[in-house]
Amino acid sequence: MSPLTREAGETLLRHFAPRMGDIYARERNYDQGPARHEFVSCLSPYVRRRLVLEQDLIEAALASHGPKRAEKFIQEVFWRAYFKGWLEQRPTVWRDYVQGLSADLAALDSDAPLADRVAAAESGQTGLECFDEWVHELVQTGYLHNHARMWFASIWIFTLSLPWRIGADFLYRHLLDGDPASNTLSWRWVAGLHTRGKAYAADASNIDRYSRGRFRPSPHQLAPVTAGLEHTEPQGLPERTALRMPRAPNPTLESAVLITEEDCRPEDFAAQCENVKGAATLSASGLRSPRVVSGKVMRAEDEALADAALRSGFNCAPLKAGDPAPFLGWIDRLAVKQLLTPFIPQGPLRDWLSANERALGERGITICEWQRPFDRLVWPHASAGFFKVKEKIPVLLRALRQT
Repeated sequence: MSPLTREAGETLLRHFAPRMGDIYARERNYDQGPARHEFVSCLSPYVRRRLVLEQDLIEAALASHGPKRAEKFIQEVFWRAYFKGWLEQRPTVWRDYVQGLSADLAALDSDAPLADRVAAAESGQTGLECFDEWVHELVQTGYLHNHARMWFASIWIFTLSLPWRIGADFLYRHLLDGDPASNTLSWRWVAGLHTRGKAYAADASNIDRYSRGRFRPSPHQLAPVTAGLEHTEPQGLPERTALRMPRAPNPTLESAVLITEEDCRPEDFAAQCENVKGAATLSASGLRSPRVVSGKVMRAEDEALADAALRSGFNCAPLKAGDPAPFLGWIDRLAVKQLLTPFIPQGPLRDWLSANERALGERGITICEWQRPFDRLVWPHASAGFFKVKEKIPVLLRALRQT
């Protein structure tokens, strides 16, 4: 894979733009295997870190194909924004995932047969060829085609009968584009927890067709899916909460700038950064899981942050999330009153920063976040199912042109 830099992402975007129209709509669901994902953009690791922006994708698709032929590609771009906005309005879903994963992992210590089955699945030794090959591709490349991710999750949950959160954690630990909202809510969708009564079934003929015959599982190898996991959450979905409004910076205060993989385009908010006393990049991939996170993921984050630091115009100190002492020591040495950072949405980094907010407050430091107009525009519509966002896309596109 190309390095995770803004330049590499923009080059890949230009290369894929001619295929964002009819070809994408016709071919996007076909998983042709490692190094053959020519009909999907593979831009997700860049978009996840805002090296390439959703608005960049939309503008490229419209310029190359117009709104009608680019419709399917543009809808897929909005899916990611929908998941982010939906989780922002239901943060307890993320907290429940974290707590549930901890309980599921603890259960492995007292259930040796279950632990053995999880180990077999995570090492690609289930005997189900398609699933085992997807495991190897994921571990070796840090990527899976989106259709394969759906099949993978369905087989993990319904055929292998394994805890869904451990499966979600496995993907999150290995995906270069791993995102807490997209990953968690996609697994919940497959399990029938996101859209109640609509669990996703991995179908043998569907796998055969959309892998172009690479995999031909027998129907009896895949468990029928007659119901999802709704019974595990009888309380249903939590009520929506208001979107968190970030605190605006005070331009007169001495400030520190923090760059994370949530947004690796600090040049876009440089105008907000007056009276800056110091800056840092914060590596946080290790927070994705209590288990070991893929080295490929850690290196990808380091690449993106190093590129962001070069473009930032600041002399950035490299920090790691985890033990807060180095972070707080850096803040203390700068003797600032304000921490400026691009918006940090629901996920492990948000949890980490929230856990340290009291310590910052005791130092008289406020956290101020810069939020992208795209998120402010789209997220309020992510209040229920995706259809509510989908029907607003024409209006949103017009509004985006004015931002």
